[in-house]
Amino acid sequence: MLKTKEERETDLNPQETSEWLEALGQILDEAGPDRTSYLLTKLLERASELGVSTSQTIHTPYLNTIPAHEELPYPGDRAIERRIKSLIRWNAAAMVVRANKYDPNIGGHISTYASLATISEVGFNHFFRASIDGQPGDLVYYQGHASPGVYSRAFLEGRLTEAHLLNFRHELRDHPGLSSYPHPWLMPDFWQFPTVSMGLGPINAIYNARFLRYLENRSILPNSERRVWAFLGDGEMDEPESTGALHVAAREKLVNLIFLINCNLQRLDGPVRGNSSVIQELEGVFRGAGWNVIKVIWGGDWDELLARDTSGL
Repeated sequence: MLKTKEERETDLNPQETSEWLEALGQILDEAGPDRTSYLLTKLLERASELGVSTSQTIHTPYLNTIPAHEELPYPGDRAIERRIKSLIRWNAAAMVVRANKYDPNIGGHISTYASLATISEVGFNHFFRASIDGQPGDLVYYQGHASPGVYSRAFLEGRLTEAHLLNFRHELRDHPGLSSYPHPWLMPDFWQFPTVSMGLGPINAIYNARFLRYLENRSILPNSERRVWAFLGDGEMDEPESTGALHVAAREKLVNLIFLINCNLQRLDGPVRGNSSVIQELEGVFRGAGWNVIKVIWGGDWDELLARDTSGL
């Protein structure tokens, strides 16, 4: 007789479970994470050989992949960076609101960059590398709906004028304007790659990273630490092109490629996975395709509360 999920997950011997978990903790303390991971892998292999089915091996708990005690010290001035981030986020929202005040049909997106601001600023301040002294820089595919934030940052840097921001989504007028999304044809001196439509960003980023490796392996380009970054949205990942080439990146071992998926649970026509967990689903898709997945879910303010949990609740 088949058991329900609740029956299968009921702990019939809590004492035995506690002893197993305690033993696992001792192995981790004495032999380290590599040995612990090896033993768990062998146990799962043996369970499969014995006909024991296990579930959710491609999912990890709904926690940050890197625990708080393993985080490295932040390399920048968090107070200054937070202030700059707040200014950029405010200007991005104000630009869209003003554009719609004077043209109610112009549209635009506010929540995308608002949910992306922190990771975007960390990237700009500490990870993305420009081309300097003949060394090739990183390639970045920006999440299209977050373009107001990129414009706002460029304004703060002095690369755009107030006239540009006042003409958001009016780039075809006689005075300076800004395109709705990353569009090299309309703004060739600003955007490098087009994104948004039909999963262009994800699939192009994969093949871009693959082609860079192709050139390096044939000594056409010198080997470098150049990276290809792709900012993506959780709703965007439903496009067939967004996940259709994930196996290429894994098979070609494209360690020069990094996807940053912004799971703000919003799409154009409603919530993303309203009755499920898109973060867990995407983790399964990527891990199943051979990717290394790092989840960043909880901010530092949650660390103390999560540390009190001893039973996984």
